Amino acid sequence: MPTTHALTIVAVDDLRRSVAFYAAAFDWPQVVDAPVYAEFSLPEGMRLGLYQREGFGRNTGQVPAQIASGELAPTELYFYPEDLDEAIRRLEAAGARTLSDRAARDWGDEAAYFADPDGTVLVLARPLDAAAGG
Repeated sequence: MPTTHALTIVAVDDLRRSVAFYAAAFDWPQVVDAPVYAEFSLPEGMRLGLYQREGFGRNTGQVPAQIASGELAPTELYFYPEDLDEAIRRLEAAGARTLSDRAARDWGDEAAYFADPDGTVLVLARPLDAAAGG
């Protein structure tokens, strides 16, 4: 039986700030709202969890390293939005930090890079052949 990727969990410093950011940036339904954990339902069955750093550490036995302000976490979340222009506008309006403007990339996508409030890299992209078609 193949293994299915169902959930990505990111450790965050301020859970409420991160929930507000992701709700404003993506408008996904929030399906879990616990004191130290929140979860969003993404299209096609994926989920994204946001875990208060210390709570994350209770499950793993070690609190993840805190990313200094202005630095980047060693995690990248890569998304294909239906409307790339609108998705970029929403991310910018939510307060994402721009890392690399929208551009054609060597691997065949047009992509823009941002950071969320905790330094997690967020990429909004579409295949270049889709960009040419509309």
